[in-house]
Amino acid sequence: MRSLLFLLLTCQLSAAEVVNFTSTTEVVMKHDDGRFLWFHPRATAYPGGVLMTIQRHLKVSDYYSGLYFMTREGIDGPWSAPILTPELDWKKQSDGVTISVADVTPGYHAKTGKVIAIGAQVRYSLQGKQLEDVKRAHQTVYAVFDPANKKWTPWQVLELPADEDFNFARNACSQWLVKPDGTLLVPLYISKSAKDRFSTTVAECRFDGEKLSFIKNGNVLRLDIARGLYEPSLAVNGGRYYLTLRNDERGYVSTSDDGLQFTEPKPWTFDDGSELGSYNTQQHWLSHSDGLFLVYTRRGANNDHIVRHRAPLFMAQVDPVKLQILRSTEQVVVAERGAELGNFGACAISKDESWVTVSEGMFMKDSKARGAEGATFVSRILWAKPNVAAPGFGEVRMK
Repeated sequence: MRSLLFLLLTCQLSAAEVVNFTSTTEVVMKHDDGRFLWFHPRATAYPGGVLMTIQRHLKVSDYYSGLYFMTREGIDGPWSAPILTPELDWKKQSDGVTISVADVTPGYHAKTGKVIAIGAQVRYSLQGKQLEDVKRAHQTVYAVFDPANKKWTPWQVLELPADEDFNFARNACSQWLVKPDGTLLVPLYISKSAKDRFSTTVAECRFDGEKLSFIKNGNVLRLDIARGLYEPSLAVNGGRYYLTLRNDERGYVSTSDDGLQFTEPKPWTFDDGSELGSYNTQQHWLSHSDGLFLVYTRRGANNDHIVRHRAPLFMAQVDPVKLQILRSTEQVVVAERGAELGNFGACAISKDESWVTVSEGMFMKDSKARGAEGATFVSRILWAKPNVAAPGFGEVRMK
């Protein structure tokens, strides 16, 4: 009887706390010249404006240029053209290897007033193939942007424990968090080499305005299926931490009280018990003060023509108790036009809106015929009630 009462209360609680939203899609730019595509756009707000990092996909799988960035004043001003600075560009070595950085996620660090961009160091051959030719070739790196002078630092490697489990250690396509005291929680997927199965852990780090330093990491989440657990994204909501995890066969979710020690991951499902249908693709969070949301791709959306069903982009509210997707809240926030949308970002911008950022991957032969244009989109998620947990510096909208 007590279990039944708890279940009824949980269902009533979930229904009562549904947070309504609408979305509108902004086209930042279009590019499809056959030489490269703009890819991996991810944004962060800072006092006075917004910064978005973006890279050129060079038409070879997982082959990327140096990191470009774009800025706008306020949250409605015109975007600058993509800018590539020497600090963020790739570095060509004398042996023909190119060292670049991929899968970057930027975020604002309020205590120091800086933006930190965190991504994965990559070594490329002349043909654009990722290499593991030296010890610790695949590591987490970061660069720092100062909004006051619009300057970047060069890339630096996040120094991690000497344990061989960190030989491959990436924060890549992953949402990370800044705690109220200024420390960072940075999810990593790790292994002894790029050929081994990946596991996930969260690292606690300190940042002094210039240097990001490892303090400790939590438990290691493992899954003996395909490539394991990778490209983790972290969110906090209602004082609890949530990880969403990529796996080749399905997405997984895990929770934590402290952001370091996480529960055994469980597959993502809808609230009717059926599988979500998201697989071999990243998922990301949007956290509202009154609810938690997941952004994802999935099967079953008349999208069998899209590689790995990576379009459209859906967004739905999460039941934080059952760790399920509330199917009735699901909305398309970026429509499918014949291109894949699986490499995207999601972030809070102001108390009124959050953003989902993505570029069209023109990888299918009929992408253009179906309407895709190599566009970079900002899907502006407009909340029906203020997100009081979001930063307040984006409230003044430019006219």
